[in-house]
Amino acid sequence: MTGGHDAVILAAGGSQRLGQPKQLLTIAGETLIARASRIVAATRPGRTVGILGAHAERMCGQLTGAQAVFNPDWATGMASSIRAAADALAGRTDPVLIVVIDQPALDEAHLWRLLAAHDGARDTVTAYGDAMGVPAVLRAATLRQATTLQGDMGFRALWQDTLPATVRAEAFADDLDTEEDLARAIATGRVDRGRGPM
Repeated sequence: MTGGHDAVILAAGGSQRLGQPKQLLTIAGETLIARASRIVAATRPGRTVGILGAHAERMCGQLTGAQAVFNPDWATGMASSIRAAADALAGRTDPVLIVVIDQPALDEAHLWRLLAAHDGARDTVTAYGDAMGVPAVLRAATLRQATTLQGDMGFRALWQDTLPATVRAEAFADDLDTEEDLARAIATGRVDRGRGPM
């Protein structure tokens, strides 16, 4: 039985600022992309797509229970991956759980909290500090609007008219964009020391 939602794993980035594919960093020996797909699968989506771009050939085997969708325009920014997800789920009407792979705090419990809080009247997102973002549960109608996004525009650009509901979780403020982010995550034991599989 499915949980009444679809899911998207955004994993297309080139990790330029980090200097190595963040998708292949590991937590307890599990790559971030494999970990994200496992956690998402535990919520029992009806359909899951993993959006791949940079190093895609090395990522396909890391996805569990997800359809790999290649985004040829990944280098233009996040918007192209969101558009690819919208295209892959065209015609679907269930809400869509969206995750990225570079948040060490990602866990199943938070995804269930988001899904439980989502009433269908508006999108439901994670709040941390002064920001709102992923993980998030979007209405299918919101994802359809993603065709209007360009460059590095993300979901926030779609929330001009109706602010989303929020589930606060400060730990999601930490991601793995830079070498400093990675060093801090290693020092605090949230990411394994050393590089992922080459």
